Amino acid sequence: MTSVALETPENDAPDLSSIRQIIDHHASSQPDDIALIDPLSGADITYRELQTSVQAVAQAIVLRGVRPGEAVAYAASNSPQTAIVVLGIAYGGFLATAINLVAGNSIISYVLEHCEAKLIFANDAGLMALEEPLQTAGDLPLMEISNDLFLLSDVYAADASTAELGGLLMYTSGTTGRPKGVVLSQSNLIAGGANTALAHQLSSRDRGLCVLPLYHINGLCVTVMGALVSGSGLVLPPKFSVSTFWSTVIEQGCTWFSVVPTQISYLLHDESKEIHPSLLQRVRFGRSASAPLSPDVQSAFEKKFGIPIIETMGLTETAAQILSNPLPPGTRKIGSPGIAFGNEVMIADSEQREVARGTEGEVLVRGPNVMKLYLKNEEATREAITEKGWLRTGDLGRMDEDDYVFITGRLKELIIKGGENIAPREVDEALYSHTDVIEAAAFACRCERYGERIEAAVKLSSVSQLSEADLIELCRNKLGKFKTPDRIYVLDELPKGPSGKIQRIKLAEIFDLA
Repeated sequence: MTSVALETPENDAPDLSSIRQIIDHHASSQPDDIALIDPLSGADITYRELQTSVQAVAQAIVLRGVRPGEAVAYAASNSPQTAIVVLGIAYGGFLATAINLVAGNSIISYVLEHCEAKLIFANDAGLMALEEPLQTAGDLPLMEISNDLFLLSDVYAADASTAELGGLLMYTSGTTGRPKGVVLSQSNLIAGGANTALAHQLSSRDRGLCVLPLYHINGLCVTVMGALVSGSGLVLPPKFSVSTFWSTVIEQGCTWFSVVPTQISYLLHDESKEIHPSLLQRVRFGRSASAPLSPDVQSAFEKKFGIPIIETMGLTETAAQILSNPLPPGTRKIGSPGIAFGNEVMIADSEQREVARGTEGEVLVRGPNVMKLYLKNEEATREAITEKGWLRTGDLGRMDEDDYVFITGRLKELIIKGGENIAPREVDEALYSHTDVIEAAAFACRCERYGERIEAAVKLSSVSQLSEADLIELCRNKLGKFKTPDRIYVLDELPKGPSGKIQRIKLAEIFDLA
C-alpha cells in the first residue's frame, strides 16, 4: 500500500495511506486553514469543516446500506460541494464513480449499469444529464447535492478497516466502442496527487484554481488531490470562463492553475480586456496537460502574461501526471511534457524493450500511480499492463539524453501516407504558428492513391481574414508539399472530450471521411 509523507509543524512526516487519514491529519494539524473556496459566493471551507462534511457524506452512504468497496456515482458540475462529495465517498471506503455530464444518454446509462452503482449524487447540472438515463436505471437511489447533505446528524463511526477500500472509477472517453472503466485505488490517487505536488513544489501556502471538470482525471487528481496531499487551498468555479478567469485568479489570490491547450489559446486570443502582468505576480505557474501544447502558443502566452507555463502529461490510467517540466529556474524544454516525477517512464519497441535515446517508440509507465485494472475487462487489462508492470500508453515519443520525453503522436492517430508515418502534431504546430489560429487538428482520411491522406480543421479568431488557400500555403512553407493537408476546414468549434482535448477521430466522421 502506497502512502504519502506529509510535513507537520514538528517536522514529523507521518505516512498516510488513505484519503481519510490525510483529511483527518489536516483537520488536526491545520484545522483553520482554507481547503476549498467558492468564488461565486465567496464562501470558504476550512480543513476542520472539510472533515465534518466528508464524514456527513460517508454517513449518508452508510445509512443507505451501501457496503465498503461498492460503487457510488456522482454527476455534478464543479463546486466545493462536488469536491466534498467525491472525497466523502472515498473517505467512507466506497468507489467514487465519475459520470461524464457530456457523454450522452447511452454512455451514461452504460456506465451506471456496468459499475453496478448503488447510489448516485447529483446537483442541478447532473440531474439534467441524468434525466433520461435514470428512467432505465431501475430503482437507483438518488441524493441531491445540497447544504443539508453536509450536516452530520451524529458522530461518524469510522471503521478503520475500510479506510483504504474504494477509490475512483473513471471511464475513458470512449471515442471508439464502449468506454473502459479505469479502477484507481486510494493508493493510486494519493500517488497521483503526490506526483503533482512534488513536480510543482506545492505547499500549504499555495492556492490552486480548478476549471477542469471533476469527472475528468486532470481536474480531480491534479487539482483536488494535489491540493489535498499538499494541504493547500483550492478555488472551484462551476466551469472555465474566459471572461472571469483572470478576475478569479486575482481576487482569490491563486498561485497556480491547471488548464488544457485549447483554454490557453482562448486566454491568449481574448482581447476583451487588458490584464497587466503586474496583477499576476502572485501566480507561480500555469500548468498545461491533456494534449500537446504548441510551442508558439506557449511562448506567446508567457510573453503576454508573464506566467511560466509548465507542460505536463498524464492519463486516466496513471491517476493523471506522469511527466512534468521542472519549475523555473529548472530547465523547461519547449515542446516536451518533461521528465518523470514519482514514477518510471521508458520508451520501448513493440516487444516492450527500451530503445536508444532519441529513437521513437511507445511511452511506457510504471509506478504506484498506475491503475489496478479495467473494470470487468481482463483482456484489456492484460493488453495494457505488461508482466513487468509497465502500462502501455499508446503514445509515441522519444527521450533525449537529459530524460526529457518528446511526444510524437498516438499509435492510433498516425497518418500513414504512401507508407510514410506522419504525426498529426507536426501539421497542428504548423497551423498554430499563425496567430489567427485558435484551434487546429490534422487527421487521416482514406485515399485510393496513398492509402491515407492528410486533412485538417481549424478555428480562427473572429477578425481573421485567412482563407483555406492561405492556410495550405502556410503548411507548404513549413512542412513541404507531401505533409501539407489536401483540405483545411474552418469550423466554429472543433469536437472535444470532457478535458478539452480535440478529438481527431470525430473530425473524420464529421466530414464522412473515416
